[in-house]
Amino acid sequence: MRRVFPDTGSVTAEFAVVLPAVLVVVALAVGAVGASAQSVRLADAAAVAARQTARGDVDSVPGTLAALAPGAESSSSVEGSIVCLTVDRAVSLGPLSGVVTLRARSCAPTAGG
Repeated sequence: MRRVFPDTGSVTAEFAVVLPAVLVVVALAVGAVGASAQSVRLADAAAVAARQTARGDVDSVPGTLAALAPGAESSSSVEGSIVCLTVDRAVSLGPLSGVVTLRARSCAPTAGG
C-alpha cells in the first residue's frame, strides 16, 4: 500500500521560488567583482597618467588612458608642486543593475619640484 503525503512536491516548488533570487544575487556579485577589477585598473591608469603629467609628457596622457581605461574621462589640477589627475569611468554592474561611475585620483610631484 502506498502512502500519500499532502506536502508532496513542496521542495520542488520552494526551489523554483528561491532559484531566481539566488541567480540575481550571483549576477550582482559577479558584477561587483568586475567593477572592483575595473576600479583597480582605473587607479593604475590615474597613477601612470599623473606621473606623465608631472614629467611634462602631457601629450601621451590620452593614449595612456585609452589603453589602460578605455572610455574614461580625466581632469587635472596643480596644487603647488603636485599634479593631481582624476579619472572617471561609467561601468555597468551587469544586466540586472544600472551604471555606476568609478573615480580614481592620483597625485605626483612635478619634475622640478
